[in-house]
Amino acid sequence: MGKQSALVLMAAVAVGLGSLVTGVPGVPGAAGVHAQAAERDDAGGAPLPDGPPPPLRADLDRVTIPELQARMADGSLTASALTAAYLRRIATVGPRINAVLRTDPTAMRQAAASDARHRRGSARGPLDGIPVLLKDNIDTHDMPTTAGSLALAGSPPHTDAALVTRLRDAGAVILGKTNLSEWANFRAAKPTSGWSAVGGQTRNPYVLDRNPCGSSSGSAAALAASLAQVAIGTETDGSVVCPAGMNGVVGHKPSLGLVSGAGVVPISAEQDTAGPMARNVTDAALTLAVLRGDGAPRPGAVLPDGLTRRPGGLRGKRIGLWRLPSLGPEVDALMTRTAGKLREAGAVVVEVTPPYQERLAQLEFPALLSEFHRDIDAYLAGREGPRDLAGLIAFNRAHAAERTCFAGQELFEQALAAPPVTDPGYRAVRAELKDLSRRSVDETMAAHRLDAIAAPANPPAWTTDCARGDNDVIPSSTPAAVAGYPSLSVPAGFVGELPVGLLLMAGDRQDGELLSLGAAVENRLKAWRAPRYLPTAGSPGASR
Repeated sequence: MGKQSALVLMAAVAVGLGSLVTGVPGVPGAAGVHAQAAERDDAGGAPLPDGPPPPLRADLDRVTIPELQARMADGSLTASALTAAYLRRIATVGPRINAVLRTDPTAMRQAAASDARHRRGSARGPLDGIPVLLKDNIDTHDMPTTAGSLALAGSPPHTDAALVTRLRDAGAVILGKTNLSEWANFRAAKPTSGWSAVGGQTRNPYVLDRNPCGSSSGSAAALAASLAQVAIGTETDGSVVCPAGMNGVVGHKPSLGLVSGAGVVPISAEQDTAGPMARNVTDAALTLAVLRGDGAPRPGAVLPDGLTRRPGGLRGKRIGLWRLPSLGPEVDALMTRTAGKLREAGAVVVEVTPPYQERLAQLEFPALLSEFHRDIDAYLAGREGPRDLAGLIAFNRAHAAERTCFAGQELFEQALAAPPVTDPGYRAVRAELKDLSRRSVDETMAAHRLDAIAAPANPPAWTTDCARGDNDVIPSSTPAAVAGYPSLSVPAGFVGELPVGLLLMAGDRQDGELLSLGAAVENRLKAWRAPRYLPTAGSPGASR
């Protein structure tokens, strides 16, 4: 077993979800004022160290967490040097894409504490000293948490989200907060992904006039630009896997309930989950091992051993390809090429069409409206500012800055008028959604004896246009999102300069198996490449 093969398998064991899937080959390593705040104490950002930066001798685009930890263990790298390198990239590269809202003023102190632990031989695990960015709908007691809205831009929450506590306990360096689609794209009927009143518009690093998808726009774009080692996104339906695909990175939506939602600005407790985003599957798996909150032991300083079975890669794996030709002929051609590469590696690829998709599309939105009203009222009751959904609607009407890209708040207004979650009609809708979504995945996998279902995660990024709004009817995320099953986006290739991801989904609590399979797929496709920050599609190359 090669070194990287062992690392990926160890990560999957650390996640500890279901039976061990062996045989995963190695993986490849992976608005101005907000980013500029990284250099100024008075702007609320992390101050950069004085003097020239020390030589890092690491390719931030491709290095993995295990490689970083090996260097920290032998003393050839410090968390302080790594954190400073990412802060400098946020200050210099960040303004091109406007993905980072703010950096944590304590980031360098966190890194220094990690260095002390490494020197004592008491590192807390694989994430100790690793810089992590958080989507700005995840509560932090020492930084604002706004969901992109000026309504929450005052005092920070009183406590950290549960997942932030787990990251801090694991020694991760909380580097800062990323921009997002305001209210996680659950405000207007025609929103523009990646825009918020707090942060403005996040841009796709590959082609700057193209959209990053949403709502975890800043987390995905920041990773594509190598502004952090990992980031945390959130998803109700597509908000991790679509931005991951559209920005050429890895995004994992965990099984529902695996990661605590306490302290995350909600849409629906029936579907919401936070999840790891990274430039490679290994880093995503190690991050999930820390985030998971179902009572499993946290990974220690040494990853699990005893992995003695030989690797098998993709040979014999059965993958169902859901082509989704509605995403266009270029994406369909990419899926054909992808299927060919997987077959060449020994996988069996069969074409499938999961059932019940039209009915799921009819039912999901009405259920989310009722759930959003319930859950956002409960969240706002513990924050300063508007105390309920009616208060948010009034705030948006009174503040013109909330309407500079799009004025609508139709979803807020519809949610306010939606039936309560005690209504029998609502309960029937949610029960049918749960049943059909699970059957959609389970029946498809059983009928074809599949290890996973695969589909395009996204179309090529559309141009960002506030007047038109998004062009994002992307059905591939819905079955797993509604069922509460895991899904994973890995880079599949490009349409021109624009990345397209391959979405993999599997059954409930099959996260470990899915991550292992995803690493094998990632290794076979080798589709990642660094962004060039082109002004528009077809423009001459821009220097990195």
